[in-house]
Amino acid sequence: IAYFQSFSNTYAPVEVLKRLYDEALAVGDVVGLSVGTRPDCIDAGILDLLHAYLDDYLVWVEYGLQSVHDASLAAINRGHDFQSFVRAAEATHRRGINICAHVILGLPDETREDILETARKLADLPVDGLKIHLLYVVKGTRLEQLYRRQQYRCLEQNAYVELVCDFLERIPSRTVIQRLTGDPHPEELVAPQWSLDKRRTLQMIRETLEKRDTWQGKRAGG
Repeated sequence: IAYFQSFSNTYAPVEVLKRLYDEALAVGDVVGLSVGTRPDCIDAGILDLLHAYLDDYLVWVEYGLQSVHDASLAAINRGHDFQSFVRAAEATHRRGINICAHVILGLPDETREDILETARKLADLPVDGLKIHLLYVVKGTRLEQLYRRQQYRCLEQNAYVELVCDFLERIPSRTVIQRLTGDPHPEELVAPQWSLDKRRTLQMIRETLEKRDTWQGKRAGG
């Protein structure tokens, strides 16, 4: 699968995107496209272009949601609100294109209930896949400044594991979980150091689900 990612909130011309996508799909062992973008970067023309590939290729659009709370989105300078995601997801779904949402656990000032509200609202939307990320501190960022001033505290590993399990319980079983934590670059990471041990985190999530006798979707709709 060829993966494309956009960080700009401006639309790329459809003809430019088509040229890029066609070039990638011309490679013999490429079977589809996965386009990672912001929900405010999509318009009808781009969705029509992606829809045109569906007969012959697997197509996913990955939208960075991060949180359903507009205050959190403003605090991390996302540049769009939750309704932008809702509109993009519904328009993408109407064209039969697979949707993967990205969320971040541990955003500043978000409580456990805030995080679970993101899960509940996400569960009501036409989302086919989900990638869950830990908020970690990267060198040279405003978050590093807050962390150094002790104005932001990273999640502990146990707390993150518990939140992931809480989140999964509220996500419908039909949703494909594509990621349970991120992959920080060691040379860029400030904190938390435990985030580098992805294997251990995944093992703890499995063990916690088993200990709780719970599973993805157990509390979906409730």
